[in-house]
Amino acid sequence: MSGSAFTRPAVIGAGTMGIGIAEVLAAAGHDVQVLELSREVFDRAMDGLRKRLSRQVEKGRLTAEQADAVSGRIRYAESVEELADRDIVIEAIVERLDVKKDLFARLEQSVSESTVLASNTSSLPITAIAAAVRHPGRVMGLHFFNPAPLMPLVEVISAAETDPELAERAYAWLKEIGKEPVKVSDSPGFLVNRVARPFHLEPYRIVGEGIASKEQVDRIMRAAGFKMGPFQLQDLIGIDINYAASVSVYEAYFHEPRLRPHFAQRMMVERGALGRKTGKGHYRYES
Repeated sequence: MSGSAFTRPAVIGAGTMGIGIAEVLAAAGHDVQVLELSREVFDRAMDGLRKRLSRQVEKGRLTAEQADAVSGRIRYAESVEELADRDIVIEAIVERLDVKKDLFARLEQSVSESTVLASNTSSLPITAIAAAVRHPGRVMGLHFFNPAPLMPLVEVISAAETDPELAERAYAWLKEIGKEPVKVSDSPGFLVNRVARPFHLEPYRIVGEGIASKEQVDRIMRAAGFKMGPFQLQDLIGIDINYAASVSVYEAYFHEPRLRPHFAQRMMVERGALGRKTGKGHYRYES
């Protein structure tokens, strides 16, 4: 299957989100280039992807041939110049505005003027990222959720100068590849991360005040109908990613007290307790 809007996608970053997005696009039939500075990081990400696909084969959800085809459609790229023929590039790197702006400025010089430049940022302003390029009309946000192959929702974010036609194309394309896109405007935290701030922040205060343990909070929220409790979900997302989103939304809303991050978040980031990806977070995980 091939989407009608974009047929030559690229992803920048082979972290959890980047390789997850690449898997989504490859599963939809696209040949995907993944730009990653470290070949070792890319190879490790591909090993993880192949293991996930093997489990799908064992469960009878994919054939071995289908699994091989998905991983075979993902190719390594080590420089932005190799993305010259791509019609859409989705960035999924560190949540730092200065780094993203620098990347988009360099990217614009290597791809064609018709290439759409998208960011998977979870909370940084797309309008600010777009300010780094000469043609901000082709910059937009495409915010996938972790794990990207399983989570259907994608936020389609239009910045101040995003061409409305591009947002429509992206929305239609995502529908074609099996996602459930939602159009949102460029506001702090967009839709989901703003709604989710109380879900992530209030549990820290509950535990900090000795009202309940993390395990109790998670169990109660699952009993209330959530698939995962807040601490379990933060371990899956990445404590650093969730903390960055918390800080970004808090600052964007001029230090609104109800959105204030908790010091325990920062302490976990500083000691490397980042969740599943480091084997320890709110809980511990086998490697």
